[in-house]
Amino acid sequence: MFFLENQIQKLEESRGKLERAIARHEVREIEHRHTQDGVRERDSAASSPSEGEDDLVIIYNRVPKTASTSFTNIAYDLCGKNHYHVLHINTTKNNPVMSIQDQMRFVKNVTEWREMKPAFYHGHVSFLDFTKFGVKRKPIYINVIRDPIERLVSYYYFLRFGDDYRPGLRRRKQGDKKTFDECVSAGGSDCAPEKLWLQIPFFCGHYSECWNVGSQWALEQAKYNLVNEYLLVGVTEELEDFVMMLEAALPRFFKGATELYKTGKKSHLRKTSEKKPPTKESIAKLQQSAIWKMENDFYEFALEQFQFVRAHAVREKDGELYLLAQNFFYEKIYPKN
Repeated sequence: MFFLENQIQKLEESRGKLERAIARHEVREIEHRHTQDGVRERDSAASSPSEGEDDLVIIYNRVPKTASTSFTNIAYDLCGKNHYHVLHINTTKNNPVMSIQDQMRFVKNVTEWREMKPAFYHGHVSFLDFTKFGVKRKPIYINVIRDPIERLVSYYYFLRFGDDYRPGLRRRKQGDKKTFDECVSAGGSDCAPEKLWLQIPFFCGHYSECWNVGSQWALEQAKYNLVNEYLLVGVTEELEDFVMMLEAALPRFFKGATELYKTGKKSHLRKTSEKKPPTKESIAKLQQSAIWKMENDFYEFALEQFQFVRAHAVREKDGELYLLAQNFFYEKIYPKN
């Protein structure tokens, strides 16, 4: 078994190297195609970056197990039709915190990589404040969060049984048959309250205090960033409404997204296997922790904000949601010619 595990590890490392090589090749092909089409000449003719829609960059710093793959698949399905690029931010071991040098490289790529614009970046990366790097135009941040216990339960079973997206892939905890309830009852580390601490630091960002479990400062910073730095933050439980509002606000990227979500084959593609809902006793035990109270506080804050935005954007009629028409206009325009 040791020999087999060693061989599996080597295969996974080789697969990672191959994926990176393929990604580099794809980037070179795209850049070459743009060069052949004369895009580089057009860009060099412009003395400053375009302020139009073709200069837009969206960053979706997706939190694990919040239906992020389902949503990202919509972006992939629409990118050809709506003419933008989708790029996955693949960090080593899914580390959500970048080194200072990688932060600089990433900011430079996002702001100056003109061949990729308009662009939709996604990956398991915590919020990065672009203003610290002196850029003139920041990207648009969006995100989705989930009930913290539901998210933890989904992640617990995902590590053991995977999902229907890549069912043959070996998972880190594969072979461990212990249910989430049994883990909570035994006081296991994989279901400990500390494992709930994820959505707050993802929104808090690249500060050390963000990753101190139970930090009140991190909670307040996460709330501040959600309100001030994100165009829209949805919730997994109301994902369709989130998609509809994005289509209304950013049609350059999401035109056709709502219909695709309702009828497309990939909308609910990724489902965790063997997931069993926790008992009321397990939920009650987790809810006694201060960490759950903080993560739940953040979730309720995000939900309230989302519902406030939705209430001013849509109306319900016969069980269906409809976007409101433009509700402002201009008048008394002077001087009159």
